[in-house]
Amino acid sequence: MAPSKRPRSLESKFLSPLFPALRALSELLKKSRKQGMVIGGVASSLLGQPRLTVDIDATVVIDDEDVDQFLIQAATEGISPRGLHSAEFMRRSAMLLLRHDATGIPIDINQGRLPFELLAAKRATIKRRGGVEIPMPTPEDLIVMKAVAHRPKDLEDIRGIVESQAKLDVGYIQRYVQEFGRALDMPELWKDIAVLLKQPPMIRKAKAARTVKRKK
Repeated sequence: MAPSKRPRSLESKFLSPLFPALRALSELLKKSRKQGMVIGGVASSLLGQPRLTVDIDATVVIDDEDVDQFLIQAATEGISPRGLHSAEFMRRSAMLLLRHDATGIPIDINQGRLPFELLAAKRATIKRRGGVEIPMPTPEDLIVMKAVAHRPKDLEDIRGIVESQAKLDVGYIQRYVQEFGRALDMPELWKDIAVLLKQPPMIRKAKAARTVKRKK
């Protein structure tokens, strides 16, 4: 499947306001030596089709006993908690709610606990945008995350990733989406995603037209 052209001007327009906060988060991950990756709308814009997003979502592998030290290190990068007792909140909810001080941009960090999250963090790669090194999940791992979230905007993000990526390991995606479907008692998860992984109609029509032209 030929990937669709990425509108880089839109990508820059949507993501540029987030670059200072993304740079601070990237530096925090380096200095804390934590495995992590940016997910959510930022990842969808970089791996799929650019869209507006006003915050940063990330998954970071942090042991419970390391949360307090992680917050101290975050402060040195200009990142502060959005509420009191953040460490305790993360230990209870697996979420750390932060804010980039200079811009006010929210940074929501999911504490990677699930085996899939640990695997995805290990498989993460770096994308460079706006002079920032942004740790990103693979397209396949982002699709799995979006499949589990399963909101309308997540399904639309999956469509954008499929249209933008030249190759996808569909077997890998199927394996983990089906595993989550069984764990959540949602067998329809894979059925819904399998439809999105098929070639978009316009691409199928273009291929069919080329085939007819060759036959002539």
